[in-house]
Amino acid sequence: MTTPLHPPRLLVLSTLMLAVAGIALLDMPHGQGAPDRVVSSTAWSAPRSSPASPAPAVVRPSSVRTTPSATSTASPPPVAESPLPPHGEGTAGDQAVQLSLEKAWPADLPAHDQRELLTVGRALLRADATGVERHEWPALFPSTGQAVAPAFSTALFRVQAAVARRDGSPDKAVVHLVWAGTDRGGTFTDLRISDWHFKRKASQMGASTWTPQPRT
Repeated sequence: MTTPLHPPRLLVLSTLMLAVAGIALLDMPHGQGAPDRVVSSTAWSAPRSSPASPAPAVVRPSSVRTTPSATSTASPPPVAESPLPPHGEGTAGDQAVQLSLEKAWPADLPAHDQRELLTVGRALLRADATGVERHEWPALFPSTGQAVAPAFSTALFRVQAAVARRDGSPDKAVVHLVWAGTDRGGTFTDLRISDWHFKRKASQMGASTWTPQPRT
């Protein structure tokens, strides 16, 4: 026959059961059950990036291309210097004129022919420009019986440079002269150009001479 439990014993058993349940809870590992709340709290507090605002691209220095500024001044191309001296340089520039002629027109005649042609060519130019000794070449400067004032004064007349070269064949030559002078109006001009043409003529003794041709 089972003896019924008295109320005080029920109260004691209930107290023991609660104590055992509490001990079981205390024995559980720490952190269990809490992670759900921690993760949700972190996700809520973290800043959210907007899909419409992508992260800025990183530009490396090696990939940057520099372009000239529109306001920058481009350096002008080099200008080729003229081999001839400026007008009014005087006798100091005559050597540069001579060298320029020789470089542009290489020699193609024997030295003795060049000397003869240059001597006569200079004299012809002087006679034509200033009237001096025109009588030496009556075929080139026929007398009109009247005095003619020279086109240029003898005071400042000078030949700046001259070369003698072949003129299409071994028996033809041209003397190319650059000169300066003051005209009747008193205007001085340099770097003037004149050409005198010559033909080779054989003499009875077998030698040959250069004969100047009339101006056309």
